[in-house]
Amino acid sequence: MMEHLRGKVVAVSVSARKGEKKTPVSSVTLVEEHGVEDDAHAGPGHRQVSLLSLESIGKMQALGLSVGPGDFAENITVEGFVLPETKVGERILVGEAVLEISQIGKECHDRCAIYIQAGDCVMPREGVFARVIRGGRVASGDAVRREGK
Repeated sequence: MMEHLRGKVVAVSVSARKGEKKTPVSSVTLVEEHGVEDDAHAGPGHRQVSLLSLESIGKMQALGLSVGPGDFAENITVEGFVLPETKVGERILVGEAVLEISQIGKECHDRCAIYIQAGDCVMPREGVFARVIRGGRVASGDAVRREGK
């Protein structure tokens, strides 16, 4: 398995309500122990920020879906950084912020529109969640790397 230690942010996205696609914006502010400022999923807990890779989205595009950044309700879409290879407790640097991986994948209780269309969805397996250890601005083009690498 090839391990990618460095990547970049390709999109940052927010939504006003839970349960809907997120809309890409030019930049977001991550707030320590809270999440993405002005995002419906922000708040205390271990799932303050969600991340998904462009490569994972590409798997769904290969199934014929017209999807892109934010469509899986992820806050930060990255490229060239293999998120599912991270481990819970590991810290990553994203733009000005430091995130601590808190969960890899998730259980989907309801089948989302993507699953209904394609019979599959990558977010439950390849999406990751994180706590904000140090807040800061994150924008498209920012570097993503493991802490200390």
